[in-house]
Amino acid sequence: MVRYSVETDAAVPHSKSRGSHLRVHFKHCREIAHHIKGMETAKATKFMEDVIQFKDIVPFSKYTGGIGRKAMAKQHRAAGNVGRWPVKATAVVKDLLSNAVANAESKGMDVEKLYISHAQCNRAPPGRRRTYRAHGRIGKYASQPAHIEIVLSERSEGVEKADDEGRGRKITKKEAAKKRFVKIGGGSA
Repeated sequence: MVRYSVETDAAVPHSKSRGSHLRVHFKHCREIAHHIKGMETAKATKFMEDVIQFKDIVPFSKYTGGIGRKAMAKQHRAAGNVGRWPVKATAVVKDLLSNAVANAESKGMDVEKLYISHAQCNRAPPGRRRTYRAHGRIGKYASQPAHIEIVLSERSEGVEKADDEGRGRKITKKEAAKKRFVKIGGGSA
């Protein structure tokens, strides 16, 4: 049994998927996961397909250093219009999402009601290589892989609002205080 960072309620039907030590950039995966969290699965899949085809952009909110501004990022109201098209990381997250949807189908959940209730990305230990520098020196050349986990839940039906016929008009605090005030004496002057 693999541990997830979020404890899901056993009473609520859910589906999980995770990948460990994935050779995709952690920062890209974090921004994708941050953007798709809370989306319906069909909408998230469509979004990721569009990113792979450069029709939509992943807005970057945390790791924005050195990333150029893109006009397409205005669609998502990204701070500073910062975004990129991380194709490899998007494909990996899309595969994890499709795996989670397949897990939900095998559990008998309604695929149309699924949404991403939890999406998280953590840093994995870096893959260490070396690069050769000037004057006979050696520098580090590390990759930044990622652990990704996705939890899907079914969207619950909304509760209908009760009828307001029995309550009447809502009164203010001042009106309620006036009703509590008891007049003493007949004082006709």
